[in-house]
Amino acid sequence: MSEAQTVTDESRAASDLTAFQQNILTILAEEPMYGLAIKRELEAYYGSEVNHGRLYPNLDDLVDDGLVEKSELDKRTNQYELTEA
Repeated sequence: MSEAQTVTDESRAASDLTAFQQNILTILAEEPMYGLAIKRELEAYYGSEVNHGRLYPNLDDLVDDGLVEKSELDKRTNQYELTEA
């Protein structure tokens, strides 16, 4: 089994992600960001407010799937960045 197949087996395939989750990954492909910066980028894209209750559970799902890494910038702020997967 190749390394690419192993990574795919451990995380969801891109086709299994919602459009919202794919948009988060697209934003993070540019550079690591903290949650509110991701929120602002999404709001600019959608042209409407993105609810915290929608953003953070989706970020957590991407972290759980191994697609995004979450690290602490300070006690109140987390930074998110893409993983190799």
